[in-house]
Amino acid sequence: MTKKTPSNSGFTHEKVETNNLLMIVLILVVVAIGGLVEIVPLFFQKSTTEPIQGLKPHTALQLAGRDVYLREGCYNCHSQMIRPFRSETLRYGHYSVAGEFVYDHPFQWGSKRTGPDLHRVGGKYSDEWQRIHLNNPRDLVPESNMPAYAWLDKNLVEADAIPRRMRALRKVGVPYTDEDIARAAEEVRGKTEMDATVAYLQSLGLALK
Repeated sequence: MTKKTPSNSGFTHEKVETNNLLMIVLILVVVAIGGLVEIVPLFFQKSTTEPIQGLKPHTALQLAGRDVYLREGCYNCHSQMIRPFRSETLRYGHYSVAGEFVYDHPFQWGSKRTGPDLHRVGGKYSDEWQRIHLNNPRDLVPESNMPAYAWLDKNLVEADAIPRRMRALRKVGVPYTDEDIARAAEEVRGKTEMDATVAYLQSLGLALK
């Protein structure tokens, strides 16, 4: 009886492990398939593609504040995703749902959290509290390691840039009207970046309580 030798054709465990390029290609294929299986169904679920009742696009001033929030990297420490766990909801309020963020491009959900979640911060404190906190956090929270943002009270919002931002957002589905865009520049003219940031923070989480 003759002993058959194993065939070298096709994929074998050894071939995959010893060929770096082949392994990279196969990993990319598997990750791509897994990503599609998880992501594609979300495009067809109303809970992730339609705004919740009462949700409105950011006003011109709030939109300017959101731009400052992104520019200063606030999202690096403050998540805007409240998880559906009892400890989270007791501390921060109702958990976040996708329908609250359909007008946000990009949305600010995240996993890293140094400071508290900010998604339910709207209306929790007064405007003056927010100003003092941004100017020097330690005046209100002595143990805070958040940097101060005093210069925001000196910088004026770039008013003429806001209508362009609104037009761009309208192209991706944010329902700004021609009237909203036409009056946007005047609504923010003369306002400081501090005014805008406070307006944005005070708008967070009000649609769902």
